[in-house]
Amino acid sequence: MARYTGPVCRLCRRERTKLYLKGERCFTMKCPVAENSDRQMRAFPPGMHGRDRQRQGSEYLTQLREKQKARRIYGLLEKQFRNLYEEASRRPGMTGTNLLQFLELRLDNIAYRAGWGASRAQARQFVRHGHVTIDGKRVNIPSYRVRPGEVIALKNVTRENFNVKRNLDVLDRSVPGWLETGDGGFSVTVRIVPQREQIDESIKEQLIVELYSK
Repeated sequence: MARYTGPVCRLCRRERTKLYLKGERCFTMKCPVAENSDRQMRAFPPGMHGRDRQRQGSEYLTQLREKQKARRIYGLLEKQFRNLYEEASRRPGMTGTNLLQFLELRLDNIAYRAGWGASRAQARQFVRHGHVTIDGKRVNIPSYRVRPGEVIALKNVTRENFNVKRNLDVLDRSVPGWLETGDGGFSVTVRIVPQREQIDESIKEQLIVELYSK
């Protein structure tokens, strides 16, 4: 399966904002887009013409960059993201809100929101390796869309994993209100479909809708 295997800090530099793709490193001064970073000199788009890209772009470029930012935050390929958008556009309600709700209800994202993974990539790895269950059944599909009332939990053997324990103890990340934690933090229940105000990602979804509506 195709996937991005390059340096993820490069993606943050391209979008000129924190995408939180590298776990704890994103909260340190080593992050190239952090304020007062010791690498602040690199807080411009990557590539030999990166400094020249800091000029104000067109309306299309603004919409494209917003779409790329959302896609990279959740770790989706272009085809996956486009298919999700098309499904969201067929659902009643606001297309942009539907899209964000679909992204938040992915199993790998919920494992990240629960605090088990330092990043969505690490949470996705836990899912792919069969460490996560839904209502007691093992599910290893990161894109599985969780429904309200379903209980997502870590397998008993995984609860002793050093990385999981460290993430729960060290990461300063609260579980969103649409999830209910239980079993000492090793399980979460989807209470409701998250509303837009409960999704804390700084994504301007209307720009994505405008881009795909062209």
